[in-house]
Amino acid sequence: MIESPLFNLNTSHRIVLASNSPRRKELLAGLGIAFDVKTLDVDEQFPASVEAEKVAGFLANKKGDAYKRHIQQGEIYITADTVVIVDGTVLNKPENSTDARAMLQSLSGKPHTVITGVAILDQSRRTLLEDRATVHFTALTDTEIDYYIDHYSPFDKAGAYGIQEWIGYIGVEKIEGSFYTVMGLPVHLVYKTLKNW
Repeated sequence: MIESPLFNLNTSHRIVLASNSPRRKELLAGLGIAFDVKTLDVDEQFPASVEAEKVAGFLANKKGDAYKRHIQQGEIYITADTVVIVDGTVLNKPENSTDARAMLQSLSGKPHTVITGVAILDQSRRTLLEDRATVHFTALTDTEIDYYIDHYSPFDKAGAYGIQEWIGYIGVEKIEGSFYTVMGLPVHLVYKTLKNW
């Protein structure tokens, strides 16, 4: 359980973050609420027929489906997925350094869309949140890309980068939308939903 000062959300539910992402744990804890973390292995593949801009929500719901039978009375589960879209192509997590390098080269010097989908559910109802942001990257040199891959951990991140890391410091010129959505959880929407649950 994540111990933090319990902010009164006017709910008696126990919050469960169904994600092993360090960024999502950090962001949810930043809301000042206490929560548990539970994880399952969920296949993150999606049909080719799903529109690029709907993939994050599709995967958040898919994860929600996987956890549905584990939800106990009085619990609210949060599942999430983040995708990066550039030139109409969905970039999920890279499989290796070559894949990460190709992703970062495709993002270099151009804007791309980041969408995070969040499913919030209890035993009887579910809400899907989807938030997007546009990130403008400066042109990145091969040396900068290789440095980031060699010194950080791009392999668990959509689009092979974490905006809160070195490459975000040197590469991001502008963000249109929520920084936290790019980081992996639109906390403003999550907070509003939990408060009104």
